Amino acid sequence: MTRIPEQGGTAQREDPADELLRSFGRQFKIFREKAGLTQAEAGQQLGYGEALIAAVEQGRRIARPELIELADEVLDAGGVLLARKKEVSRARYPAFFRDAARIEEEAAEFHAYATLAVPGLLQTEEYARTMFTVRRPRRTDAEIEQLVAARLARHAIFDRKPAPTLSFVIEEVVLQRPFGGVQVLRGQLEQLLLVWDNPHVEIQVMPTRVTDHAGVDGPFTLMTPKDGEQVGYMESQGNGRVITDRETVRGFAVRYGILRAQALSPRESRCHIEKLLQGEL
Repeated sequence: MTRIPEQGGTAQREDPADELLRSFGRQFKIFREKAGLTQAEAGQQLGYGEALIAAVEQGRRIARPELIELADEVLDAGGVLLARKKEVSRARYPAFFRDAARIEEEAAEFHAYATLAVPGLLQTEEYARTMFTVRRPRRTDAEIEQLVAARLARHAIFDRKPAPTLSFVIEEVVLQRPFGGVQVLRGQLEQLLLVWDNPHVEIQVMPTRVTDHAGVDGPFTLMTPKDGEQVGYMESQGNGRVITDRETVRGFAVRYGILRAQALSPRESRCHIEKLLQGEL
């Protein structure tokens, strides 16, 4: 008789980020007490409420980067808190995405093929919030706000120096699906046109009626770390994995090149989106 593996074992494990946040909270508390401040006094000097300071110290809330920067200065932490800013910031991401986020932060190249939604790096705040809201089972408002903040923080990639090379191939149907309503979609399409002004970014639309399509295996991402080898990333149903096997990654790269050739050119793609905005969505 075939045994079916029990479900839920992985879900019950503690997220490694939980201990990270508790550790950071303990450090935060040590420096606060060394500065001779109560939680209320520290909150007043930092511009946050006493409850939030308490939650950060207990590891129940993720300190925002700006809070960590200010706290390091106000509490005279000598760079100790600041040194943990990146790892604390990554705790905002789902556990399955953290390895990919680490690579993305320093990638020299980023290429994505999207089939269901606008890629996260291109999403507006309203569109991102909608994507996290419509998922089932439903998340709490606090979880949604944390995920939205984490997604928007990824947009810092566009301000990096030297600028990375980014490209996106997006299925045409994605640009017509009104997640969150027509106004949310319209704002998202307008955002794509704004991103187009970045000389390091290229966006292409894959027509729905194309008859020869190299993307039948689904969406994927390619990233090339600075001074490193290209890797792939796949995500589905709340799970994601970074792929380093050279032959598999090479296959992704070949497939992505063909997808770009099959899609509308960047100029044609821009015209297509402009027509969508001019017509009835």
